[in-house]
Amino acid sequence: MLFILFLCVQAVCGQAKYVFYFIGDGMGVNQINATEVYLSALKGGGRGSASLLFTSFPSATFSTTYSANNDVTDSAAAGTALATGNKTNNNYLGVTPENEPIETIAEKAKKAGKKVGIASTVPVNHATPGAFYGHQKSRSMYYEISQDLIKSGFDFFGGASFYNRDKKYDGSKAPDIFPLIEQAGYKLAKGYADYKADGGKSAKLILLPEKWDTPDAIPYAIDRKENDLTLKQITEAAIETLMKDNKKGFFVMLEGGRIDWSAHGNDGATTIREIIDFDEAIAVAYEFYKKHPKETLIVITADHDTGGITAGRGSLNISCLQYQKQSQDELTKALAAMVKSKNGKASWEDVKDVLGERMGFWKDVRINWENEKILRDAYESTIARNREISDENLYSTNSLLAAKAKEILNDIARLGWATGSHSGGYVPVFAIGVGQEQFTHKMDNTDIPKKIEKIAKY
Repeated sequence: MLFILFLCVQAVCGQAKYVFYFIGDGMGVNQINATEVYLSALKGGGRGSASLLFTSFPSATFSTTYSANNDVTDSAAAGTALATGNKTNNNYLGVTPENEPIETIAEKAKKAGKKVGIASTVPVNHATPGAFYGHQKSRSMYYEISQDLIKSGFDFFGGASFYNRDKKYDGSKAPDIFPLIEQAGYKLAKGYADYKADGGKSAKLILLPEKWDTPDAIPYAIDRKENDLTLKQITEAAIETLMKDNKKGFFVMLEGGRIDWSAHGNDGATTIREIIDFDEAIAVAYEFYKKHPKETLIVITADHDTGGITAGRGSLNISCLQYQKQSQDELTKALAAMVKSKNGKASWEDVKDVLGERMGFWKDVRINWENEKILRDAYESTIARNREISDENLYSTNSLLAAKAKEILNDIARLGWATGSHSGGYVPVFAIGVGQEQFTHKMDNTDIPKKIEKIAKY
């Protein structure tokens, strides 16, 4: 009788043959809300008239993110929690606080005969992707993490090249990791066109941007050029690669890694565009789900909140963010290029032209005298004196003028930021598909992989 009941439960609950695990790095609940307010403002259909695809998924809740040694986690500890179901110390990757390796959900999936993919918009050996195959005491042990990648034998990787390709953690020279990866049987696809030219023939694939030899992140969505690799393309390539000659299913983790990077810089418009871009990648998985609804599970969460964003001070004017045409990083480059073209003698009017074109100032966005004074003072203290004053955040160094321009647009939009670092705020959890009912009520980040493992029976 108990056996019959077990079979009935199995039939109702099913088993997730295909698992998509999306992680928006740094994507707190308020950032998602700000993005939907922005989309509604642009749509013009009134408040709440537009939403992201993933927020419409039937199961939704929130999660805590603290690490073993801090109320505010870093990506290594949070990635480890999301990959293993275990807490560890900040900076530790795939190991316990005692530095003992922990088996990850991806490794369990591989043992269960599934094909496995890990991808991000940042370097492949960065903290979050690395947490699914790496086991090192420091997230900065990039070369050693890359060696863990080779040992994993996973079927697909995607991202923005590798940090420290030929240098160990102690600074000593080491063999270039790329030949070692190829010797392990991986095809290195250098750009989406190169991948498509291969026709999906390779059983084991690593998809990198065309500029594969520079360990930078994939360009922000707001800065994207025609041939830039995207998370949407990576998701498409992952599905195609993992479905090849595959009867047992797959597990794939896909990270929107640059949400975090732009939030560290408190760049509101860029952060919102990154979340929209993340949603477009999820849409690819959703189309797959619609073809395999009884076998697929899609889970979306974040490793932590970055920035502590607040949307509104009594009211919002968020639609003005549409006039920001590039990230503050690229605005810094644009201003430098303009100054160079003027042989170091750029006028205030020259600066106004750049800010008008790239940020919409004076054209589409009204600039009052207080804001203009802030910009003019930044110009006078830097460009007018052929002097550099930098504004630094965790992932970039920008000119004072670009940073002030971003701050002013945030202020006009009435977006506030509590910090340039991580916060201890709740993060979202959304799910659709087999076992979606497991993702309700308040959770801890360690609960998420445990539930996926149960549903997928790893």
